[in-house]
Amino acid sequence: MKLISFDVFKDSRGFFAERYSQRKFELLGLQYEFVQDNFSHSAAGVVRGLHYQTEPEQVKLVGCVSGKILDVVVDIRKDSPSFGKHYSVELSGDNGLMLLVPSGFAHGFAAITEADVFYKVDGFYNPKTEGGLVYNDPELGIKWPGGKAIVSDKDLKLPAFAEYKRMPVF
Repeated sequence: MKLISFDVFKDSRGFFAERYSQRKFELLGLQYEFVQDNFSHSAAGVVRGLHYQTEPEQVKLVGCVSGKILDVVVDIRKDSPSFGKHYSVELSGDNGLMLLVPSGFAHGFAAITEADVFYKVDGFYNPKTEGGLVYNDPELGIKWPGGKAIVSDKDLKLPAFAEYKRMPVF
């Protein structure tokens, strides 16, 4: 994964920020062909994820357009030295940060405040190959923001990491 910063230009009217620049990506040695943009709005306390897709695998470029989120990725590549480890970062409409999530990582976020999240993917959505991990699995050790989490029934039924380790994925 890679944390990418874009300048945020603020004045009395508000702010302006680039959210993606092919030129900047090329300068960083990153070459992806994004094929779809996704947008979600979440109330404070909502947790979405942890999701992944196996075919096609997806690279995601995630940013928070307004509000604040705790963005979280978990390495689910079984041959990786960081298998099962997670990384988290606060993304907000103000800080100009975006997180590049490579394939082979489960991704999710918690809305710290009401938040709008926009992300690009390099592979189309395929419901037949989507998967996930339950967000609050103690084995993962993710420190989600306090308060009662608002989670979809679908996400609450995702498998624990121990079960994922027995699955033939990644």
